[in-house]
Amino acid sequence: MRQRTLPIIKSKETALRLEVKKSKEEAEALEKKLEQQIMGYESMYALWGEFDASLVSLKDVEMDIKKVAGVRVPVLTGIQFDVKPFGLFSAPKRYFDGIHLLKGLTKTAVEYEFVAAKLGQLDYARRKTTQKVNLFEKVQIPGYQEAIRKIKRFMEDEENLSKSSQKILKALQEKRRQADAPVEAEDDEKGKEDEA
Repeated sequence: MRQRTLPIIKSKETALRLEVKKSKEEAEALEKKLEQQIMGYESMYALWGEFDASLVSLKDVEMDIKKVAGVRVPVLTGIQFDVKPFGLFSAPKRYFDGIHLLKGLTKTAVEYEFVAAKLGQLDYARRKTTQKVNLFEKVQIPGYQEAIRKIKRFMEDEENLSKSSQKILKALQEKRRQADAPVEAEDDEKGKEDEA
């Protein structure tokens, strides 16, 4: 059974390796994007001095569960923001830019967190699958093969011993017949002499 399932587990391990690699690349790309956005926002330092950061808050994060190579991972489907009302005519135009920038930054940060969670789950599953492959390949399958080999040798030895004991018994019976045959021959001769 383990020999039949080993190729399946190996293919799962390969698929998980590819998914982990993709997730790492995606996480690195999102991290760079986040750093670039933060660097871009630092240039607008004057905006942040007069901007009320409580205007924008994260309302809800919508997610779904997706199976990737047999592992259930969270997938981001949407982000909802709550923007508090402010005076459109009394607030500077930069408020709109600030709200837009905060939404972008928050979206990137949430996407990064989801990708990091996905990466963690996939990497954990990959490590467990690799352990199972190694256990099957290096411990259990060779152990079972050795046990089968020992059982076959034992059965062959038992068969050889059985055949040997049958030969010995047959040889003993043959010797007894030969030993009894001259006595019978002598008895036959004596019986013939008595009759004559």
